[in-house]
Order: sequence, then structure tokens, then C-alpha cells
Amino acid sequence: MSTSQLVINLSILLSQPTGISNYAQNIVPYLQQLNPTLLTANSYPEFKCYSVPDNLTPAHGTKGHFRRLMWTQSQLPKIYQELKSHLLFSPLPEAPIYSNCRFVVMSHDLIPLRFPRRFSPLTPYHRYYVPQVLKQAQHIICNSQSTASDIVNFYQVPASKITPIPLAHDRTHFRNLNLPTGNYFLYIGRQDLYKNLHRLIAAFAALPHHHDYELWLAGPTDKRYTPLLQKQTAELGITHRVKFLSYVPYDELPTIINQAIALVFPSLWEGFGFPVLEAMACGTPVITSNLSSLPEVAGDAAILINPYNTAEITDAMQMLANDIKLRSQLSTQGLAQANQFSWEKTGLATVEVLSRHL
Repeated sequence: MSTSQLVINLSILLSQPTGISNYAQNIVPYLQQLNPTLLTANSYPEFKCYSVPDNLTPAHGTKGHFRRLMWTQSQLPKIYQELKSHLLFSPLPEAPIYSNCRFVVMSHDLIPLRFPRRFSPLTPYHRYYVPQVLKQAQHIICNSQSTASDIVNFYQVPASKITPIPLAHDRTHFRNLNLPTGNYFLYIGRQDLYKNLHRLIAAFAALPHHHDYELWLAGPTDKRYTPLLQKQTAELGITHRVKFLSYVPYDELPTIINQAIALVFPSLWEGFGFPVLEAMACGTPVITSNLSSLPEVAGDAAILINPYNTAEITDAMQMLANDIKLRSQLSTQGLAQANQFSWEKTGLATVEVLSRHL
């Protein structure tokens, strides 16, 4: 087999990308100048590829994750040697530990340690496996200064070993469509506990004249949490004003973002916060939390609230419902802020880090 200085592990890639898959697919084109070999079950005609099993992705549930971890530990070092590689890059914090492989990894967040869930396999994964990967890595890329600080504080990894590289959005997809504003506030994301939707719902119920507005929750429902949120709306008497939209197809997102009064994203912690960036790129005002990475993404172009203070969320929503001039100002500022992020910047900054370690 021919020499390949750099191999990129894309075994996690889903055919319908979300999250980590989305990140990997957007930066890979910029890594082409390093002439890597992609470890992938998919087709990339413009790259050298090495075929790997197609059952290692989250699409195969917990079994897929477990198979990928076993494959990473047992088969990946053999492939690395076979290709005579000098460096492995992984778009998530997974790599063969206690092996002869040199690697750079991407760490997205440490939320399972900040908000541990009983019986979740993600907690031991982040508590025992990830720290070993990060300590043995040549270098760590992460998506925000907030995540870099978490890696230092939770894992005692030196800051000099970490490079924060902000993520980006699809500029051709998320853009201002000049559509009329509707009567709804919008949340996009999962319905996990740390997303803070119970406070968002309570804040919406406390809005004066809330019967004039709706709250749309876009994102997959969760059988552990969604019934509790639905029960809350019933107890507050706002069932008919809160829409659980479930998963919204990617093609439909720009329209519902463009027509919202504001995106309200009061998450208790985010590694980056794609919905905030995508809403700003659409020219939609944003209300988001004043902690974790969210101020890094929003800059001065959003209303930042304490997500633990329901009244602050209510006040911000009321301001935007009543003040057209403020909405217009935040729209303009948001478009300018979103313009500072691009996948080209992310990709080229990644090339620079990988080149240093080849």
C-alpha cells in the first residue's frame, strides 16, 4: 500500500449529516491540499479512500458506537501502519489509545460531564475514554474557547495543546429571505434537560398578551422529556399556543427561522450553538444565554440573558415583540456577525494545525 502521511477517520459519517457528520463533511474539502487518505464507507471520487465498514455510525444506535470504538482500538492501528501514516485526524475525540498512532482530534463539548444522566453510556465515555484520547493526542482542536476551558478544567490538559477553531454555517442555505414576520417565537434543537425548555415555556406563559403569540419548538421529541413539557403547557393553559413541531426537514428550516419574531435559545450549555449562528445568518433576532460558548457565537448581535432567570427570558421576548426598531437593529447586527464565520476559515485553520504536526 502506498504511503499516506495523513489519514482522516470518517467512519462516523452518516448519509444524512447532523452534528459531527456535518462538521466533517464541511471541512474535508479544505483538507484536500494535504493529500490525505479518507477512511470511509462513502464515496469521495476526488480523494484517495480506504474502505471501512458501514455499520459504525450512530444510525446503528448504541451497537454502532460500540462497534466503532472496538474497530478504532483494534483495526485502526493496523490500517495506520499499512498506509505508513504519520498522522491520524479524527473529527471527534476518538482514536486508538496506547498505540503507536500519532493523532489530532476534535472535541465538541463536555456536556455529559456537566449534566450527567444516570445510565447514559456517554457519561463513562467522557469520564474514562475521552480523557485518555485527549492526553495522548499530539494536539486537540475544539469549537470554542468555552470548550477549550472545559478541557483544561475537567481533564487537566495544558491549554498550549488546544486550538479553538469556530465552526460555521451553510451561507447558501441560511440567509435573509425578506419574508414577513409571523407571530411566533422559535426554538431549534433537542428537548434534553440542559436545553432549558421548561424555563422557556414558563417565560412564554408569563408574557403579557401571550395569547397573541405562539412558541414553536422545532427538533426531535424525546420520550423522556417531551411528555413533561407537554404536561407543563397544559398546566399553564397554553397548550394551543405551544407547537411541538418535532423534526423539521433541513430544507424547511430557513423559512421558519426567517419568519420568527426571534430565535429563543436559553440553553444551559453549548459547545458551539449552531441555531444561534443560523438564525443570525437569516437576519432573525436572537435571545440566548450569557454563558458557555454562546456569547462567543452571538457577540454583540443578540440579547444575552441569564438562562436560570425565567423573568429575564420573558423580558427579552416582550422587548422584541413590542419593539420593531430593536428587531431591525438586531437583524442587521446578526447578519454582520454571522458573516464573520465561514467553513473556509474553519477548514484552513484546521489545515494549519494538521500541517504543524505532520
